[in-house]
Amino acid sequence: MSIWTRISEAIAALAKGESLSAVFERLRTPPERSVAFTIAVIALGAKMAKADGQVTRDEVTAFREVFHISAQDEAQAAKVFNLARQDVAGFEDYAARIKSMFGDETEPMCDLMEGLFHIAMADGEYHPNEDVFLSRVAEIFGFDPARFKSIRARFVPEAERDPYDVLGVPHGAPMEEVRKAWRQAVRDSHPDQMIARGLPEEAVKLAEKRMIAINRAWEEINQAA
Repeated sequence: MSIWTRISEAIAALAKGESLSAVFERLRTPPERSVAFTIAVIALGAKMAKADGQVTRDEVTAFREVFHISAQDEAQAAKVFNLARQDVAGFEDYAARIKSMFGDETEPMCDLMEGLFHIAMADGEYHPNEDVFLSRVAEIFGFDPARFKSIRARFVPEAERDPYDVLGVPHGAPMEEVRKAWRQAVRDSHPDQMIARGLPEEAVKLAEKRMIAINRAWEEINQAA
């Protein structure tokens, strides 16, 4: 059974009136966590796409870049989008349920935030309303401002970008601390690690952009040392 069939079944349960909490409760443990992750990106991404007042073809294409959809799964994926549009739950409900499901595990929620940033930047513009939306989701996830700033710095070219922010260490931290943070970030960004914490195989492309930003930040700090 493909992931899109399982996702469709879960969203169909929502459309029939089953509570969001009940659906996510069934998806709490691997491998079903990947279903919950994808539902979250679908729902939050669709609602965020409206934050700048329009849903563009670029944003739809960006979702397809995050989740590689095979030809045989296209019809099922389209069904998922249609079911998601029918759901009346607000984005804060989804964000809170995802937070509840993952608890203190911040990395899966970081993966999800990166997927949303990828979609937000698909049209080449980071709208102020998208920033408000994403900062609110990050707040619900329990991210402090520094963590949100670190993720945003990886995706938004015009955002205030400091390589120390990207690696999540204080500006001017000792090189040993920076090296330790870089190595941990590289380990956390390995596709096997991302899949183990709930990211579906279809979405490991997210790791590529993260790795580029992480390595670039390390090189900048290392060269300046």
